[in-house]
Amino acid sequence: MRLPFFVYGTLRPGEPNHDLFLRGRTSAEEPGRLTGAVLYDGPGYPYAVEEPRGAVSGELVTARPEAYDELLAALDRLEEYMPGDPRSLYERVEREVVRDADGAAVRAWVYVAAPAVAARLRARGKLVEGGDWRARRR
Repeated sequence: MRLPFFVYGTLRPGEPNHDLFLRGRTSAEEPGRLTGAVLYDGPGYPYAVEEPRGAVSGELVTARPEAYDELLAALDRLEEYMPGDPRSLYERVEREVVRDADGAAVRAWVYVAAPAVAARLRARGKLVEGGDWRARRR
């Protein structure tokens, strides 16, 4: 299934990995919001952790069809996502994201903290208040 991606950290426009991974590979980038998650500082990069009452700000990114497979593989490597591997930092999951422009719910791939990472962050991580990586205090 060729879903858009929801990016909320270093892949957002103006952040360091946007140009490295997304420039020239996307057909649309639209502001959106992932509900049911909170954001933790990694440090250095964020982790979305699923929590019922949270919300995370970011962008819905639609890949150009001819770049989709290459982009999916590149993002899996960047996020150190290896299906079934307990050493993965993130899991790629399908979630509904609300597009800011019209309030539509859009199914998208989201990289969320893997279970072991999420447990560590819940226990002693630094929560990013408001769920917006770009608005955090540096």
